[in-house]
Amino acid sequence: MVRSGHIDTFTRDRLPPREQLPEFNFDRPELTYPDRLNAAVALLDVWRDRGWDARPCVIGTDTVWSYGHFRDTVDRIARVMVEEFGLVPGNRVLVRGTNTPMLAACWLAVLKAGGVVVPTMPLLRAPELEAILDRAAVNLALCDVRFLGELVHARAAYANEAVPNGLPILTFNGGDLEERIARTEPVFDAADTAGDDIALIAFTSGTTGKPKATAHYHRDLLAVADLSPQSILHTTPDDVFCGTPSLAFAYGQGGMLLFPLRAGASVILLDRGTPERLLDAALRHKATVMFTVPTVYRAMTAQLEADRSAVEGLRNLRACVSAGEPLPATTLEGWKALTGIEILDSFGTTELLNAVLHARPGDVRPGATGKVVPGYEACVVDDTLTPLPPGQVGRLAVRGPTGCIYLDDPRQEGYVQRGWNLTGDAFHMDEDGYFWYHARTDDLIVSAGYKISGLEVEDVLLRHDAVEECAVIAAPDPLRGTIPKAFVVPRDGVRPSDDLAELLQCYVKDRIAPYKYPRAVEFLDHLPRTETGKIQRYKLRQREWVDDAD
Repeated sequence: MVRSGHIDTFTRDRLPPREQLPEFNFDRPELTYPDRLNAAVALLDVWRDRGWDARPCVIGTDTVWSYGHFRDTVDRIARVMVEEFGLVPGNRVLVRGTNTPMLAACWLAVLKAGGVVVPTMPLLRAPELEAILDRAAVNLALCDVRFLGELVHARAAYANEAVPNGLPILTFNGGDLEERIARTEPVFDAADTAGDDIALIAFTSGTTGKPKATAHYHRDLLAVADLSPQSILHTTPDDVFCGTPSLAFAYGQGGMLLFPLRAGASVILLDRGTPERLLDAALRHKATVMFTVPTVYRAMTAQLEADRSAVEGLRNLRACVSAGEPLPATTLEGWKALTGIEILDSFGTTELLNAVLHARPGDVRPGATGKVVPGYEACVVDDTLTPLPPGQVGRLAVRGPTGCIYLDDPRQEGYVQRGWNLTGDAFHMDEDGYFWYHARTDDLIVSAGYKISGLEVEDVLLRHDAVEECAVIAAPDPLRGTIPKAFVVPRDGVRPSDDLAELLQCYVKDRIAPYKYPRAVEFLDHLPRTETGKIQRYKLRQREWVDDAD
């Protein structure tokens, strides 16, 4: 570690022991960064030096901010935080709101002032926010005025000895922050931070239980933008990015902020990331690169099938990326049949900040996630970290320029072993180097000695006309140990019944090995999901195993 630029050492004091840190590799020329590094300067100020102030940067619902306007707003917010609220480098700043230009500006302003961004989903309730406030010892909050209520309730119960003076809240998008920056000059000297000063505390989405506080360095924010966007997506300043992922989570932080800014491109920020709004924005602004999740691609496919004239309006779209959930082959096939564009599946984690496995244009193998992103190493290992041969299912192990850093959390020791990041996901790699996702390691179903991928069963069920969505988990069984159980949400107009359950079971038996069929089927109105739309399979498992224990 080089000399820190943080005055407040809260995050550095809570880093894991050195022996529990991952091994970081920077053996590619694009990953060469100076010791003194402020990510906001590298992402934003560099374009002023090129004379690009007039170029479009952030496109909101009814406004377009140029690079010059965006940078000036960032500088003004940074000055307000430092001069009026006493922010010092290393302080943590909670940022709360939907994807808007002001939210993006707040994000960059915290970085530029040397603060640590703590992004949160706007729909979190007071108890959830209170836990984040306390866990990160937040010093200041920047909140969209529309989502203030729950934060105020959380603040009332917030008491942390590291923050003795309480929590000031600045509101934006119609709040007092705009009033303050209106009388502030857009001149600000960025904090002199180190490349390995913490810039971001990202809380995991909770698909496996209690969220973890995952920290990332300033250099990490650049590393993820210098790898897959350039080597796989071949992004340029002429690109127009669009998508639905929230800036509160790693997928959105990359695709909706870091990637476009690093390329000098423009990005469409959707205040409400619905399939209808995404498709409309892509058509209206001639988007070229899209980031969203499989369920949204399925919904947009249905829209385009109903209005095929709109397909022509997507002719500028050249790259479509999927993440967050495994991409069913049916979704990929349906989208390509209509648009002619292949969806590029990808896999990343909050701990690694962005994609480490990625499909490449012209090299999509349906059902496979993709190959290793240049700059990372990945392999499939057993419980002793011994690499497994092609075709065998095991644990995904990854290392590269980013890695897991849990703040003050005993789970660090399980995630990082011998320098490798063990993501908790089951994959196999084929002989050509493609990685195939099976499940979370705790989702892999072992029934009467057979290993079954719930994802494979789900993919078959999703092909049936009666199924809107589904999740397959291991349920307890006295004879087989566990069995595959399918939770199915029927399409509109389809009535759940025992006959339908049997029909779906036979449908699976006829298409994959019979031992894989779901021996139990339960119909639900909806599946439990995180704020990012990921299915919370652990909640379904908990219900099954608790019921069985009772």
